[in-house]
Amino acid sequence: MSTTAELLKKAAELFPGEVVTQAHVRHLDLPHGAGRFALITLDNGLDHTKPTTFGPQSLANLNAAIDQVEKEAADGEIVGVGLTGKPFIFAVGADLKGIEALTRHEDALAIGTTGHDVFKRLARLAVPTFAYYNGAAMGGGVEVGLHCTYRTVSKALPAFSLPEVFLGLVPGWGGCTLLPNLIGADRAVTVIIENALNQNRQLKGAQVHELGIADAIFEGADFLERSLEWTASVLTGRTEVVRPDVDRGEAWDAAVARGRALADGKVHGAAPAAYRALDIIAAAKNGDLRQGFDAESQALADLIMGEELRSGIYAFNLVQKRAKRPAGAPDKALARPVTKVGVVGAGLMASQLALLFARRLQVPVVLTDIDQERIDKGVGYVHGEIDKLQLKGRVNQDQANRLKGLVTGSLDKAAAFGDADFVIEAVFEEMGVKQQVFAEVEAVVPEHAILATNTSSLSVTEMASQLRHPERVVGFHFFNPVAVLPLLEIVRAEKTDDASLATAFAVAKSLKKTAVLVKDAPAFVVNRILTRFMGEVQNVIDEGTPVAVAEKAVEPLGLPMSPLVLLELVGPAIGLHVSETLHGAFPDRFTVSPNLAAVVKAGKRGFYVYDSGKPELDPEVAALLEQGDVELTEEQVRARVLDAVAQEIGLMLEEGVVAEPQDIDLCLITGAGWPFHLGGVTPYLDREGVSERVNGKRFLERGLASVPA
Repeated sequence: MSTTAELLKKAAELFPGEVVTQAHVRHLDLPHGAGRFALITLDNGLDHTKPTTFGPQSLANLNAAIDQVEKEAADGEIVGVGLTGKPFIFAVGADLKGIEALTRHEDALAIGTTGHDVFKRLARLAVPTFAYYNGAAMGGGVEVGLHCTYRTVSKALPAFSLPEVFLGLVPGWGGCTLLPNLIGADRAVTVIIENALNQNRQLKGAQVHELGIADAIFEGADFLERSLEWTASVLTGRTEVVRPDVDRGEAWDAAVARGRALADGKVHGAAPAAYRALDIIAAAKNGDLRQGFDAESQALADLIMGEELRSGIYAFNLVQKRAKRPAGAPDKALARPVTKVGVVGAGLMASQLALLFARRLQVPVVLTDIDQERIDKGVGYVHGEIDKLQLKGRVNQDQANRLKGLVTGSLDKAAAFGDADFVIEAVFEEMGVKQQVFAEVEAVVPEHAILATNTSSLSVTEMASQLRHPERVVGFHFFNPVAVLPLLEIVRAEKTDDASLATAFAVAKSLKKTAVLVKDAPAFVVNRILTRFMGEVQNVIDEGTPVAVAEKAVEPLGLPMSPLVLLELVGPAIGLHVSETLHGAFPDRFTVSPNLAAVVKAGKRGFYVYDSGKPELDPEVAALLEQGDVELTEEQVRARVLDAVAQEIGLMLEEGVVAEPQDIDLCLITGAGWPFHLGGVTPYLDREGVSERVNGKRFLERGLASVPA
């Protein structure tokens, strides 16, 4: 028994729950008399909703298949070996459930070395090898193909990526070493670093070909047949595969420097994975594959035993699993059908909602407002956005015409909403205005219609309190921009019934949003945490800490943007309004900054100007600031801010705002772009000891988003 087989058998014992991938070998005669060919198909026996992965037993099965074809190649029985996947799936990499179970560095190192040992055998066969990327390929699925001599890709391939850095790993089975040596360092940095750090951006089949990862591209319908024809032409010499030379000079160093700048801009040095990957890419310049593979295995082991990866896997599981089964949601059988939607308001937010409802639900959507000019502007905005979608090829002419036909406007609420099943308001954030709107809508809608509010901070219970049927009112809080951020906070007011709530969750699912059930508490989840977070930053500025110090203090969290840049995005006036709402509810913890009020009064859009291309404190804002004489260090500011956030989350959990800490993290990841490498926020607070310092206990059990004890 080989060392690799022994290691894999031992690893399989650590992971008894593996969904095992088989590696089926079949033989066929290539066209044009090219010869006998061995085709290995990776298949876990399940449909495309359960993608093929590489756990230890799966690697062992591939290893055994390579044993077979290696002998056949050595004996001259075959002219080549191909590797492909089951329908719609090539392979999506290592099985993360197995990685979660690892508790020893030596076992983690074995994962890296055995993966390399199996995959690199494909490059050592006595005959050429071909990878046929027929469907989704990620991580180790991409890497096993990189070890082959040639690659083809399907035009229909929907998702291709090396997502490891996104999760807190490096492409550790050849990706960091082979990819830059194949397509050049700059393109490799785009795939490994830039795409991963941009919310795990996926490549389509055409892009895989354009980047030079695949040597040929074919239509999805007859992809394998065409790939085999192409294989025959390569093996018979009729087709010559020519790849451009890789620039191993200054361009390589410049690419690595670009990667470091990208990583600094996204994680600010707070997460190690991107930097470890870039170190390996930098070293791969000399073309020494063995050195690169060893470095990958070592980095993989170090990161597997680090907290960042565990937080990344935790975050991945939240988004992939918990998001699909929202905690506390009623039985979906109670949901009522929605065949027409009403939107009260025709401003930017209302118009974005109208477009989303029309696109996802494919039902009529009617906007109303206080005058025809506003309605026309709102409907015009929606139609304009549909035109943009058509220009980008996201919808065709017929689809665009149909969508435009679905979105209309009316001054008459009775005519607009008389047969609507779901009406959402997106008007000015003031209780009296919203109560009046709901009273007008309730008078004209059918008895079964759901009344939803997009309020970001007001009490849904109070909003519904003067209605005849408060049980059908539900909070439906979207995040801006509506088309981009997945989160939808669904708020259950005191009298909301199960049927209304179930309908809200069903609509959210149709809208392809991540729905989280929240209690009707001031500012719900995301805005409450961010307001406490930003409020504490504002407090230290008001007390005398320079703006630059306060902003830099939270950089180690690796947030998508600094607090004051976020405030600019939200809008200082909205930020002030939410802080006033929360100050009214919790005056001992939430302050209203006089400096922020002054900035709003002066009509400033933020604290910064961008004359140099970088944010610099606006001199006019600097002149408005009135600060005390207490100047804190970055460390002191960070401690103040994190303590405040930990306290607020602890109180929210005590109040039952959400079911568990996992829902807090899911909200921050999907509604505020909080980094995967933090796992949201609670794993980070646990890891830094803040949770126990402030609340006397961790938020999460050890091993849930951390290395098991």
